[in-house]
Amino acid sequence: MSSDRERVIRDDEIDLVELMARLWRHRLLVLVTTLLVGAVAVAYSMLVTPIYEAKVFVQPPTQNDIAHLNYGRGGSSGLMMLSVKDIAGVYSRVLQSESLRREFFESNYLPWLAQREGRRSQDDLYNQMSKVLVLELVNPESPGRYSVAVKLSDPHLAAQWAMRYVQMAGERAKSEVLKDVKADAMVKANNLERQIALARETGAHKREDRIAQLKEALIIAKSIGLVRPPIISGDIAKELSANMDGALTYMRGSEALEAEINNLERRSSDDPFISKLREQQADFEFYQSLAIDPATVEVYRQDGGVESPDMPVSPKKALIILLGVLVGLFLGMILALLKYVWLSNRGVRS
Repeated sequence: MSSDRERVIRDDEIDLVELMARLWRHRLLVLVTTLLVGAVAVAYSMLVTPIYEAKVFVQPPTQNDIAHLNYGRGGSSGLMMLSVKDIAGVYSRVLQSESLRREFFESNYLPWLAQREGRRSQDDLYNQMSKVLVLELVNPESPGRYSVAVKLSDPHLAAQWAMRYVQMAGERAKSEVLKDVKADAMVKANNLERQIALARETGAHKREDRIAQLKEALIIAKSIGLVRPPIISGDIAKELSANMDGALTYMRGSEALEAEINNLERRSSDDPFISKLREQQADFEFYQSLAIDPATVEVYRQDGGVESPDMPVSPKKALIILLGVLVGLFLGMILALLKYVWLSNRGVRS
């Protein structure tokens, strides 16, 4: 039994050796086929349009980049301080937004592609742009750091588009942040304006109440014929003068009361007598006129520079040529085997 198995194995080995010998006899066919397919692969790799990739990396701004956004915030202002995470979140959202891609498509990609490919469905062109413009999160453990890659046949244009997309996102995010900061400032200014108006109204009511109190005291002073305050010596005089208010206001005498009443009635403004009004007015002017120079604010940082790529990412010529040679070799061997079978069926010795 074992001898039969060994004979079968030996026969298989003889067949394999004979097969290789047959292929070797048709080596010219294998070589020609390999060279032809390899030449086609070389021609394809040389003729196909090379694609270059330009990539820009962006990351969150520094605390110094957003320092001007926190003017008038924090402390007793009631406005929360803006953090780097807050600003980076706005930029990340804008960078990934569909509206930004649409704007870039209409302002950059569509005019460029229309000149090259003529009239086509805009939906098809927009879907095609997703292969040209690729946005990726560099590291999930480091949120806020993204890469923007553009793949084009023109390396200079690819670099320009990558930079342009990042800048467009920055302009949009900065405009949104500044608009929110201005809105917060206006809300604060409106609240202060209402507080000032209420303080003035309260001051006017207090002045009217004071006049009413003084007039009532004047009636009492006149009824008892008290023109001037009584002259009292000693410590009791100090105590009495200190308490000449409320029910004892008439003790100041009719002359003093009439003078104060006339002064209060002729007063044109209560502002100097309202506590903390000037501070509120100063805060109101600050928040109402708050304007942050966009040049002093950055909502992202570019990590490294971007240059026109000099090496294409596709086609991979070496890989294409290698695959062409392998395919040609395999095809040549198949043709050699087919020729061997065909000649064998015809009884021709090959």
